[in-house]
Amino acid sequence: MSAPDTQPTPSLQRAVSRWQIVGLSINDVIGSGIYLLPAATVMLLGPFSLWGVLAAGVVVALLVLCYAQAASYFDEPGGSYLYAREAFGRFAGFEIGWMIWLTRISSAAALSNALADAVARFWPLAGSGGGRIAVIVLSLAFLTGVNIIGVRSAARTGVVLVIGKLVPLLLFVAIGAFYIDPQLAFSGQRPDPHDLQRMGEAALLLLYAYAGFENIPAAAGEYRNPRRDIPFALITMIITVTVIYAAVQIVAQGTLPGLAGSATPLADAAAGFGGEALALILTVGATISILGTNSNTMMMGPRFLYALAADGYGPKVLAHVHPRFRTPAAAILCQGIISLLLALSGSFVQLALLSMTTRLFAYIGTAAAVLVLAKRYADRPGALKMPGGPLIPVLALVLCLALFASASWANILAALAAFAVGAVIYLFPRKDG
Repeated sequence: MSAPDTQPTPSLQRAVSRWQIVGLSINDVIGSGIYLLPAATVMLLGPFSLWGVLAAGVVVALLVLCYAQAASYFDEPGGSYLYAREAFGRFAGFEIGWMIWLTRISSAAALSNALADAVARFWPLAGSGGGRIAVIVLSLAFLTGVNIIGVRSAARTGVVLVIGKLVPLLLFVAIGAFYIDPQLAFSGQRPDPHDLQRMGEAALLLLYAYAGFENIPAAAGEYRNPRRDIPFALITMIITVTVIYAAVQIVAQGTLPGLAGSATPLADAAAGFGGEALALILTVGATISILGTNSNTMMMGPRFLYALAADGYGPKVLAHVHPRFRTPAAAILCQGIISLLLALSGSFVQLALLSMTTRLFAYIGTAAAVLVLAKRYADRPGALKMPGGPLIPVLALVLCLALFASASWANILAALAAFAVGAVIYLFPRKDG
């Protein structure tokens, strides 16, 4: 009689270091938004754009602190899903995990289309037809493959891409700083503070530019010391990104007349003070930036799906860890295929809008969860203690609810419909064994 199979079940590998997490968090936030933000912000806020960017950084910092505090309590993967589940039970956790996974799918699909648009600036065939399909398919296949091979390779890829996206932005700021016209930077039509719809659009736009940080805790099971390193990475990220965004905004405002009407604001501004060579560098930077953000999307998104499947929701295979690569390979492949199908539909605008509205569910769930978790786990070694007690999560919660209310009815209804679909899935958990 043969001996029973005693081979251990493969587990996730803790391979990602503190500074790799910092790189991943910056990579996840600085994406296509920074290349569109200056023009759109000036159009909505006029001469107050710089202050809007800084104010948004402060507001997002409240959310970042909520995530940092929650992350200091856990070593497990799951992020927003885990925090909501531990604070409010399995249903709340499932719904948050479901909504944030939908955000990751729609973001990956939208970013793939944005990548094709960026590539089309120097390879026109990528703008439509077979060339566009090739860019979408190859980029998603590459990122899916990198993530299946291993989290270490995915983290290294993310760090390389974040360097590639930061260098053009730093060149833009370093050279453009000598050409800023202060009068141009702070002139223009002042917004009407009573135009609440316009203010709401500006707020959502600025939130979009800072979004993505919430994905970092999702892969905590593959970080060497997540309870210490995730809070450090998130706080380092929000300071770094806010400084970069403010610097880029002031250079763009102060060097490009008619900024609000520019489709490619950074490249146009760079061409004005640095010539076409610098404009090309910024265009390549935009391409790398989008690819880098999608790299993180394809890394973090499947971790939500893996966590849901491990808790009994969805096919059991999605909770499988590859025995050689020690990654949630089935979940990664599943997200890659669904994202590809959505990306080929070409519905970039709808996907991007849905991703913003669904993302707010994760923010609201985490801010509310911190109020509960802070009482329950306050005595855990290494747990963060924020100044003001519940003040930070309460402020973050109120701001998120206000942002959700400022979305269009179409987006709100779409998000609520997705929430209802999640509730139906929750009623039919997997019955193992």
